[in-house]
Amino acid sequence: MSKSPAPSRSRRSPRILIAAASLALLAPLTAACGSSGGGAEDGKTLHLWHYEAQDSALAKAWNAAIDTFKKTHPGVKVVFEQKTFDQIQQNAGMILNSDKAPDVMEYNKGNATTGLLAKQGLLTDLTAVAKQRGWTDKISQSVSVTARYNSKGEMGGDKWYGIPNYGEFVLTYYNDDLFKKYNIAKPTDFKSFEAALAAFKKAGITPLANAGNDHPAMHWLYLLALSQADDKWLNDYQLYQGKVDFHGPEWTYAVNKYKEWLDKGYFDKNDVGLKGNDMTEQFVSQKRPIMVGGNWWFGGLTTDIKNFTWSTAPYPGSEKTLGAGGNNWVIPTKAKNKKLAEDFIDITMSPEIQKLIGEDGNVPLAVKPEDISNPESRSLITAFNQYQSRNGLAFYPDWPVPGYYDTLMAATQNLMNGASAGSVLDQLAAPYDKYIATRH
Repeated sequence: MSKSPAPSRSRRSPRILIAAASLALLAPLTAACGSSGGGAEDGKTLHLWHYEAQDSALAKAWNAAIDTFKKTHPGVKVVFEQKTFDQIQQNAGMILNSDKAPDVMEYNKGNATTGLLAKQGLLTDLTAVAKQRGWTDKISQSVSVTARYNSKGEMGGDKWYGIPNYGEFVLTYYNDDLFKKYNIAKPTDFKSFEAALAAFKKAGITPLANAGNDHPAMHWLYLLALSQADDKWLNDYQLYQGKVDFHGPEWTYAVNKYKEWLDKGYFDKNDVGLKGNDMTEQFVSQKRPIMVGGNWWFGGLTTDIKNFTWSTAPYPGSEKTLGAGGNNWVIPTKAKNKKLAEDFIDITMSPEIQKLIGEDGNVPLAVKPEDISNPESRSLITAFNQYQSRNGLAFYPDWPVPGYYDTLMAATQNLMNGASAGSVLDQLAAPYDKYIATRH
């Protein structure tokens, strides 16, 4: 049985690799506006980079967008280069500050990626273009946070430096057949969710799939914290708008509840060394009836699961979930054909390409669920839209601090290995507080 594909590294990021910063040549914040800058446009060639695997839903959508671009721009040559995530992540600053910059490329969202390059003046300010072409009307306020940056390169600012055209979020996957087999009711709220966990454990089944040596376990910890959080706490944590107390009710609840579920056997402590693919294999092989994970697993599960019925639903324990807009299309300041780059982005926002994204199991930003024929995909998009409508997308826990991904993973593993709640909270607090104290 094949395993579900690993998620794009962007789902676990900005895993905030500082290599991009060290390679970039610092430049003043002089990013061009609209289609100006970058040298004279010849209008004859579009240089495009992205790093999606060629058999992925997004790559299929971008390929279709390229085909449409060629049809609508006769005489224009498209030079596409397939890159890896690491190639772009580690070398973007250096390349974009040279004459080798592409006209448009897919780039990771967040302060240490899109925000960093915007701060260094390496990305075009798309604010006026986004409004003129109607992109701002198609992208919700909550999703646009990771497309907009301030002069410090911090997300949520007033200038658009990237355009996302799909979304991503964490939700619950249920093995419906196992719920029926053991006569357990599908959860509708947190009380019934915990009742289902207890019922499966009583039947001798560990209910929750997990992976301690990857992003899923830390996602669980953050999701539990979000269940006790309000907008102020989220803005304080993610956008530095106020002080975060790691011994306050949000993180304390998360660590204690996680520890409680470990002690009750709802999580398996032996999952501490597993990777994300191991977690999905637990669900696919029917060893675990419940998995909480990103929509990026959806397509692989659709392919892999042949012998049981499954479904998705928002996690019933929280009004907020991990999620954001997808990766950004960005136009480098030194791009030579910015108008063509804008045209390509516009095509990716068209109903035809947005529908293609949705039919293949991703979450388009500019199409209605009822326009999608695949019922499972419709359900996915509907759930994402529900979170959007109530400002329920809470980004990812490692975003605020460089290198914080490793801290979160180590802290969660320590918790799974029996560390006290207090020591785990101290471990989470130390690098965050240090960064805030030195931030300028």
